[in-house]
Amino acid sequence: MVYPVILSGGSGTRLWPISRKHYPKQFLKLTSNYTMLQETALRLKGFNSPIAVCNESHRFILAEQLLEIGKKPSALILEPVARNTAPAIALAAFQAQKMNDDAILVVLAADHVISDEDAFQHAVELAVAEAEKGSLVTFGVVPDKPETGFGYIQATQKEGVSEIKRFVEKPDYDTAASYVASGDYFWNSGMFVFKASSFLKELKEHNSDMFDAVNASLDSADSDLDFIRVKKDDFAKSPSDSIDYAIMEKTSNGVVLPINVGWSDVGSFSALWEVLDKDENGNVGLGDVKHIDSKNCLVQSENQFVATIGVEDIVVVGTKDSVLVTKRDRVQDVKAVVSHLEATGRTEHLLHREVHRPWGKYDSIDNGNRYQVKRITVKPGASLSKQMHHHRAEHWIVVSGTAIVEINDKERLLCENQSIYIPLGATHRLTNPGKVPLELIEVQSGSYLGEDDIVRFKDEYGRS
Repeated sequence: MVYPVILSGGSGTRLWPISRKHYPKQFLKLTSNYTMLQETALRLKGFNSPIAVCNESHRFILAEQLLEIGKKPSALILEPVARNTAPAIALAAFQAQKMNDDAILVVLAADHVISDEDAFQHAVELAVAEAEKGSLVTFGVVPDKPETGFGYIQATQKEGVSEIKRFVEKPDYDTAASYVASGDYFWNSGMFVFKASSFLKELKEHNSDMFDAVNASLDSADSDLDFIRVKKDDFAKSPSDSIDYAIMEKTSNGVVLPINVGWSDVGSFSALWEVLDKDENGNVGLGDVKHIDSKNCLVQSENQFVATIGVEDIVVVGTKDSVLVTKRDRVQDVKAVVSHLEATGRTEHLLHREVHRPWGKYDSIDNGNRYQVKRITVKPGASLSKQMHHHRAEHWIVVSGTAIVEINDKERLLCENQSIYIPLGATHRLTNPGKVPLELIEVQSGSYLGEDDIVRFKDEYGRS
């Protein structure tokens, strides 16, 4: 009866530059050899495959990462517009009821860290038993310090399943300290367990407009490959609200279960520093990093050597196209950098230099006036769309693997060290017929080199 629900709608702006709008933190390997999404999917054992809810631009990344760990979703629902957590959970609840009238949902964010997974599994089992009685269970994290970045839940008792006295917004430091000292306040984790039917009953009672809009959007949904594509016009009519505001603060059936499981939302670089292993001086080094006479620093480098000398409490994060340097107590202000990039029309907050696509990936390794160079990797058996460009011509040089290149309906087989020219305006397609990845260099030249200069005639992935 139990279906984990993974909500994967966040953008992770406070972890820029490693987190980008189109490749946010839930798809990154931050604390282990698995991505945060994969960690979340692997966290619960003995239940059904998860129901995943994500936005359209992340659909192939999410599906591929779950497939890598053998966790093909029971359903993968695409949100056409962002409407906060309550409508997203409603989508999962309606879908779960189609699969099982008695479905119980374990609602998880895709970007949380839990270090004691056995304790969390036990807590979920307790919560499931409570949910069978009709309760809407939320997990309250036992706080280990005053934290002004989280909301709080006040419980009527300090241990075990408890009635909820009230929800509290993010407090100032002194108020947070008093909450921690009292012992009956818990961090609001944003994780829940309840019957799908119980949730939908409460939603219909407290927010009928949301209930009707989400229900209509799923009733008229289309299937697209493995995705459920809900109707945008119907879903957009739903109010945008969190589950706390829409239901939990209004219901008389809400309860809180305190947990102490090493939880973190990894919402900033200071939070990431706290959960990672450190050297004897409190330093974290990820990538090619050397610390000399430095203390309590987090340094991450994607593609170059970074050294620190005689510094304390700083964060340095380098990617292929950006570098962030900040004091550890100012990491919350990273959002201001993202706002600047957005306001000035730049793209470093949207995409990494290396961009993942359903057929593989590309890395923009050089560009200048009227030219751009990319390194392209195509998965075995995958094809790019059949397409045409109005403003650019392309040269392809095969580095490794084998390529089938179609130009104006004529095919040619290319092997290593062979190349081909695609004239401006030619209809073309690239396919990897082999058993190993195809690596090639693409040189674009022309008056406009934007990614939107693509006219697609045929695409296996449903892109227009």
